[in-house]
Amino acid sequence: MRLLDLVENVEYKCLQGNADIEVNELVYDSRKVTKGDVFVCISGAVRDAHDFVPDVIEKGAAAVIVEKDMEAPEGVCILKVDNSRLALSQMSAAFFGYPAKELKTIGITGTKGKTTTTYLVKAMLEKAGIKTGLVGTIETIIGDKATPALNTTPESYVLQKTFREMVDAGLECVVMEVSSQGLMLHRVGGFTFDYGIFTNLEPDHIGPNEHKDMDDYISCKAMLFKQCKHGIFNIDSEYCKQVMEGHTCEVETFGYSKEADLQAENVELFQKPQILGVSYDINVKKDGEVVDKQHIVVDIPGDFSVYNSLCAVAICRHFGVSFDVIREAAVSTTVKGRVELIPVSPKYTLMIDYAHNAMALESLLTTLRAYNPKRLVCLFGCGGNRSKLRRFEMGEISSKLADLTVVTSDNPRDEEPQAIMDDIVTGVKKADGAYVTIENRKEAIKYCMDNAKEGDVIVLAGKGHEDYQEIKGKKYKMDERDLIREILQGI
Repeated sequence: MRLLDLVENVEYKCLQGNADIEVNELVYDSRKVTKGDVFVCISGAVRDAHDFVPDVIEKGAAAVIVEKDMEAPEGVCILKVDNSRLALSQMSAAFFGYPAKELKTIGITGTKGKTTTTYLVKAMLEKAGIKTGLVGTIETIIGDKATPALNTTPESYVLQKTFREMVDAGLECVVMEVSSQGLMLHRVGGFTFDYGIFTNLEPDHIGPNEHKDMDDYISCKAMLFKQCKHGIFNIDSEYCKQVMEGHTCEVETFGYSKEADLQAENVELFQKPQILGVSYDINVKKDGEVVDKQHIVVDIPGDFSVYNSLCAVAICRHFGVSFDVIREAAVSTTVKGRVELIPVSPKYTLMIDYAHNAMALESLLTTLRAYNPKRLVCLFGCGGNRSKLRRFEMGEISSKLADLTVVTSDNPRDEEPQAIMDDIVTGVKKADGAYVTIENRKEAIKYCMDNAKEGDVIVLAGKGHEDYQEIKGKKYKMDERDLIREILQGI
């Protein structure tokens, strides 16, 4: 491609050479540069790619995109930009022929609910005959091909390449999770979403390597609504107005509020063998007046299931999906590791969930407590090389809300599992719940299953979709579904 075509939407200053040249490949990893490539210098948290400019020039790079004044040998084009991550996203879109223009793009942002909502949307659209790709925390799905995810929102080059593959595979639509990091780092730059969705916001991802404070977190989420045509917002969130600030999109709302365009009411929890679910009515409004009323049943428990499914309904109505199709998808869609019920016994309910911090665990256990189980049993561990505060908080919350806490191991990394468990127990002892400690996760799960009582709800928290344990720098295969199967088979 001509470099001029790649940078047609990029604001830059030419420090040296001529941008009217042919280039072979767009590269942002210095190790992958070959002769004739254009290299984009990304300033990362650990390394600054500007340090590798001499190396990539030696390898034959024809052009380099920089944020700093640089010197280079004659014949190398140097373009200076204000933000090289934004430039990479704009150049990636151009490199792959602007594939987002050939897809209906749906971006979902929020602290919780992104993953489940994307799967619900995909299921509803697919049942309506609309071929839909998915990009998210668990995996990227293109037709029958699923690839495990490295990041919730991939780097812009990977994302644009994925979009191109989706178009080439005959897909019409893509639904994706858009993380605050993805927005902050311009991974979704270079195109405009058809639909941007805000699920909710809670204090999370605040820290030296993520967002400096809550205002920064909110402003990053809000970026999506300056980059989409139609915005769909959870009106019940206390941060909704702040996220909406400065929006450039059409606005639609959902929630329990009477002000919502799609309003949920008459919510009822229900239990069936191996199922904890929720049903509710939807008031569909136009100009504040109810124009339609529908009933929805979801075989996933709790209040958050109302929000996730209601959000999915709001999106799918724009694609002309009928409520009959929506109902069918809502009752049959499950998401790996998100309140995933594992049918093992009619006597008790066993589920796997990704809740791996205090906020998520509290939400999950509060939801399950509402179903009045005989006992609520919570098994979890905490990751090594991570905040000790999380261990204390999760231990205390489980002790307050669960009847029995089973403390075990979860990705100890470079720490000793027992030391992590001791920290969790410190938190557990701040409340009055019963607890046991069993380091081996399989043995801990077996303990829960062997000692289950009629009417118990047992939740295995923390691993969710993960299929490994990380110990001393190495990942070992470990899927809780396999462990449960082996326990049942007596292996």
